[in-house]
Amino acid sequence: MLPLLFLCAAALPLAARGAIPAPEEAARMARFVLHACDWGALATLSTQEGLRGRPFANVFSLSDGPPGRHGGSGVPYLYLTDMEISVKDLEINSNASLTVSLAQTLYCRKHKYDPQNPLCAHIIFCGTVVKVNDSEMGLAKKALFSRHPEMESWPKDHNWFFAKFNITNIWVLDYFGGLKIVTPEEYYSVKP
Repeated sequence: MLPLLFLCAAALPLAARGAIPAPEEAARMARFVLHACDWGALATLSTQEGLRGRPFANVFSLSDGPPGRHGGSGVPYLYLTDMEISVKDLEINSNASLTVSLAQTLYCRKHKYDPQNPLCAHIIFCGTVVKVNDSEMGLAKKALFSRHPEMESWPKDHNWFFAKFNITNIWVLDYFGGLKIVTPEEYYSVKP
């Protein structure tokens, strides 16, 4: 029974155990939150009749690498099909924003933080969504299928493809006092 308890504790995301970066480490916090999250809200500019040009947010599964302390690349990978409404938007305009929040982990529930409380950290990324090239395909596949094994059995006739979110801007809200701006260079230079 004891080994099972250790295994369960090891499987909990770091955020669930409360080991989050300090508020003065905004770049590390951004990496940490992305790696702790399995999904995010992707906002596009709609191309749909009646919504054309308006913001449109949709939930997508994502991963920056296999779960665990050292698994994250910092690159948000997505598994998409051109049958999806937001992907149709991206085909016209690849600009998007992606929001991820510790609200989806046990961390905020454990501390009784409302998702809107700044202590329940969330990160907003802006950039573009692009298909991955052949050299990055294996990394994207491992990142996504390690966290979302169901994806491997999704219908092949939907023409699924691996994509990544190319980050150009990052905002971190993890403490009181407003947003913190992190550059992509700062973001990629730290580990979660």
